[in-house]
Amino acid sequence: IAAVLAAKLMVVGPFVVPAGVIAFSLTFLCTDIISEVYGKKIAHQTVLAGFIALVATLIFIRIAIVWPEASFWKDQGAFSSILGTSERIIIASIIAYLISQNADVWIFSKLRGMTNGRFLWIRNNVSTMLSQLLDSVVFVVIAFYGSMPVFEIIIGQWVIKMGIAALDTPLVYAGVWAIRRSNKMSSPATTQTMN
Repeated sequence: IAAVLAAKLMVVGPFVVPAGVIAFSLTFLCTDIISEVYGKKIAHQTVLAGFIALVATLIFIRIAIVWPEASFWKDQGAFSSILGTSERIIIASIIAYLISQNADVWIFSKLRGMTNGRFLWIRNNVSTMLSQLLDSVVFVVIAFYGSMPVFEIIIGQWVIKMGIAALDTPLVYAGVWAIRRSNKMSSPATTQTMN
């Protein structure tokens, strides 16, 4: 949904950011939890699944826009205007997603090795903040270069994303704890012990 929302620019305090910034920022929370619990390989597979879902969504939106509307339906213009993001935004979303999400998983994994599996909060924040910067630069330059002030949008988007990254740290800990607890509860050894 972040790719769809990105067509709108909104104001958050003194910053102008694409409306998809919050939804997209939460994907880094998910990949960090998956990386911590299941490892780098599964996290990369999750990124690939997200990429396939993103491409499929954008294809289906395009089909819905070009498909002839019912004669009595009068909102084709609004529908196309809202959902018909420009080709540049679509390409920017796809490229930025692939680069930044894979970078997040890679950085998180490297930091996990460097910290011997300790300091989850460092892995979460550093990997997310660096990959979010990469995402902001790639997305904004491809989507808006030449038509809008890219530097201001990049800075605004990254500042908001850094704030979200800092706030999501307790959610990463909670997610990791919940999944590990659930996995422990459903393991055969634990089930036999409980019976």
